[in-house]
Amino acid sequence: MSGDCKGAAGQGGGSVQDYGGGASPGLEQTVSESIQTGFTPADLLVQDEERVTLRSLAERVAALAALPAMDEKRRLWRQHNKLEKTRPVIFCDPENGWNEIITERQLKCRTKIARRWEMNLRKEIFWGECMGDDRPVEAVFNVPYTCSVDFWGLPISYRRTEQLGSFVWDAPLKDYATDLKKIHPLTFEIDWEVSKGCFELAKDLFDGILTVRQKGTWWWSLGITYPAILLRGMENMLTDFHEHPDELKELCSIISAGFMKKLDYLEAGNLLSLNNDGTYVGSGGYGYMDELPSPDADAQVRCRDMWGFTESQETVGVSPRMYEEFIFPYEKPIMDRFGLTCYGCCEPVDSRWHVVKRHHKLRRVSCSAWAKLDKMAGFLQDQFILSLKPAPSVLATPRPDWEAIRAYLHKAIEVTRGCRLEIIMKDNHTLGGRPENAVEWVKIARQEAERAGCRGP
Repeated sequence: MSGDCKGAAGQGGGSVQDYGGGASPGLEQTVSESIQTGFTPADLLVQDEERVTLRSLAERVAALAALPAMDEKRRLWRQHNKLEKTRPVIFCDPENGWNEIITERQLKCRTKIARRWEMNLRKEIFWGECMGDDRPVEAVFNVPYTCSVDFWGLPISYRRTEQLGSFVWDAPLKDYATDLKKIHPLTFEIDWEVSKGCFELAKDLFDGILTVRQKGTWWWSLGITYPAILLRGMENMLTDFHEHPDELKELCSIISAGFMKKLDYLEAGNLLSLNNDGTYVGSGGYGYMDELPSPDADAQVRCRDMWGFTESQETVGVSPRMYEEFIFPYEKPIMDRFGLTCYGCCEPVDSRWHVVKRHHKLRRVSCSAWAKLDKMAGFLQDQFILSLKPAPSVLATPRPDWEAIRAYLHKAIEVTRGCRLEIIMKDNHTLGGRPENAVEWVKIARQEAERAGCRGP
């Protein structure tokens, strides 16, 4: 593969060879870093040389965002999200694979906040110059609020197995008889000093280059089963469907009410932000949309002006009937608040589609590597977005089987002909130490998508 980055912008502004080849910076690369930033007042400091680095990177981002190719990409997402016929849309977010693309060899900044922001800007540049997918680069710099984790009344103790390894935790809801009464609708704290300080620092750094926005990222998913397993434990929760059905329903009800209370607070405080732009929505895809916000919208953003999202990956082994009885009734009131909704992540949805399809204004549906693609294509047709998630493990080796990857993508596109298809590569924990893997996957996916577009429906 060529080392030149022709990329989404169609410009040869960089080279894949400029990336990788160093130690991992060990930075969080999922949406979690925008929810709990970990910044403190002591972090609101950028050195003079870091300021020069960050402004230079911001100028490159702004230049990429202004390219005509980016307008084409925005238009593609809008058409796609409106269920208009387009070629399959391609998006690649390597997530923790970014730590093998942008390594210590590339990073110049050393202070905590400058290092985080440098990583974010360099990711935008890689997307614009090298990745080659359909994700537009925007001339904005979003500053999230800094807030605490959701607290449900019992502390959850976490331990990471290694720097980039899995978490283990001690589930505190040991006994429903004694502990369930301690669970209450969630509370969380916003660090207003740090949130404002980050915003003012970003404005000072990027004023005149990027539009700086304080943009709340208050959740990735509003699904109820992840908080449930954190409180109760996975094995306990799965046996509760049989051993403690009433108590499990009460726990799900408390969690659902907690999310509703949080949404009430965010709405009332005008803390929500529109996500009908270059905002990541659901478990893959971007929010560009003319149908949002609601026609009666004003300056105060409400849930009904936004995309909403729930999933229930933790119940992958639960029957459709049990999902319908125990989970769906507590997800639905949350989804009912939003203008458009997305459903699902890694769990296969095909066996429970007859239930999931009843969600309010459902538009984007995840089709994971474990779903039966032919069934999902038949269910969704051109009435929903089919968000296909190929297995990320195919890029986890230094020498991927590119012929097999192409064959899979070709077949998937054929099976879903007539659907509103997006192909999302995500959940990568490693790229086999090769940034080229992400770029080559996008290249093949785009070739297959463009061939399908030429053949028509």
